[in-house]
Amino acid sequence: MELYVIRRRGIWTTEEELAATNEKSLEVGEEMKDRLRWIRSYAVTEDDGRIGSVCVYEACDRDAIREHAERIGAPAEDVNLVRGTAVKRDDPAPVTAV
Repeated sequence: MELYVIRRRGIWTTEEELAATNEKSLEVGEEMKDRLRWIRSYAVTEDDGRIGSVCVYEACDRDAIREHAERIGAPAEDVNLVRGTAVKRDDPAPVTAV
């Protein structure tokens, strides 16, 4: 499997919508565990106040990511293969858990 970054722009309007997508993502991810694995996500506030995300997944290919995205109702049109990782510090404690 390879590492991918997915940028989802402003697809949620509330924390509840985001939480529901997260739950669905875990369910579908378990069904696809031989092809895809969710590593982490960062929820971000877009300029218009909507909620977007930056997600990191391991996957066998982009098609697995796109299938997962379609099944959870969260478009994955901006999918990039990771070329390398530079970890300088551990992530700080999350502001909120979603």
